[in-house]
Amino acid sequence: MDQIVIVGAGHGGVQLAASLREEGYSEKIVLLGDEKDLPYQRPPLSKAFLKRATAEDGVLLRGLGFYPQNKIDLVLGERAVEIDRVARRVRLASGSTLDYSKLVLATGGIQRTLPIEGADLDGVLSLRTLAEARVLRERLEASQNVIVIGAGFIGLEFAATAAAQGRHVEVFELADRPMARSVTAQTSDFFAAQHRAFGVKLNFATSITAIKGRGGKVAEVVVSDGRVLPADIVLVGIGLKPSDELARAAGLDAPNGIKVDERLATNDETIFAIGDSVYHYNTHHGAELRLESVQNATDQARTLAKLIAGKPAKYDHVPWFWSDQGDLKLQIAGFLDESDRIVLRGSYEARAYSLFGFKEGRLTGVESVNRAGDHMLARRLLETSAPITPELVADPSSDLKALVRGR
Repeated sequence: MDQIVIVGAGHGGVQLAASLREEGYSEKIVLLGDEKDLPYQRPPLSKAFLKRATAEDGVLLRGLGFYPQNKIDLVLGERAVEIDRVARRVRLASGSTLDYSKLVLATGGIQRTLPIEGADLDGVLSLRTLAEARVLRERLEASQNVIVIGAGFIGLEFAATAAAQGRHVEVFELADRPMARSVTAQTSDFFAAQHRAFGVKLNFATSITAIKGRGGKVAEVVVSDGRVLPADIVLVGIGLKPSDELARAAGLDAPNGIKVDERLATNDETIFAIGDSVYHYNTHHGAELRLESVQNATDQARTLAKLIAGKPAKYDHVPWFWSDQGDLKLQIAGFLDESDRIVLRGSYEARAYSLFGFKEGRLTGVESVNRAGDHMLARRLLETSAPITPELVADPSSDLKALVRGR
């Protein structure tokens, strides 16, 4: 009997198992997760979960009954440590093994750690897993001075949540603006101003050089400019590394994550990969890259499920991302990093705007803040390559929706 083994029970792994059944795949599916918790959503961990606005069962990807009902063997608390490609077998940390006819690596990423003194002190925390979120929530409620290292999505989402709870929050970022790798300078400037209005103190082109403790617990941080600041907790949010060690040890190509082709297959025809750990050619960017997003993981999973079920499919979806920071919803469709012209629609003052990025007259991406309709429209415009121009966007009376009606 054929057996698919999916290593990783995050967004991509769970979606793949579900989509395989939806596509009529009837062979055995084993879904392997290295955490003991039921598979869960990651985005709420830095916001609703921390605020206790969402209970634990509210972040689950699927209820407990879903897996047996769909004949998915869910194996939790087990880690894959070796792939035997000749025998088509995965060895687990417990010593047991799983045979496979097809293997899918949905291993995601791991939090980058700080290479500084005191990084291992009690109270230096990260926010990647549900277990970490539980600890952080308890510590936050008992803390006053909060230090955040990294002004990316996670760091800023957490900073806004902590500030709204009345904590004294300082963010430190090596770059000269927030979310520098993800958004335009205009949106960076807007969010910097908004976070200061939230009560967050931002420090750019600045780093934490050491973390000091008392009795094994974090007590203060040393800043590159010489300041020493009190700290009850330190959140480290400096990005992810792809979890590609398993793949590399098995001899799979992994230059910056696990490399896959247009079928999401590795250089072994029986092994596939999806999600944050995947290095792939993106048709909308025209280059190989790695995307860390729920959309990327779930759309790749749906595509792979169709291919495994013998149906035609290709992964050419428009990438999109989002981040909720305070009362601001940032949504991004496509890519604006190579835009040679950016056009504003809406207004910064109203805290509701979109930036349309063009390269040589072609729409490449849209950033929207508190304009969900623009975001959905942007995805359709990018999907259909509708004939939109900077002049149309700049005219507030133009009906951009007319460009995609009937397409």
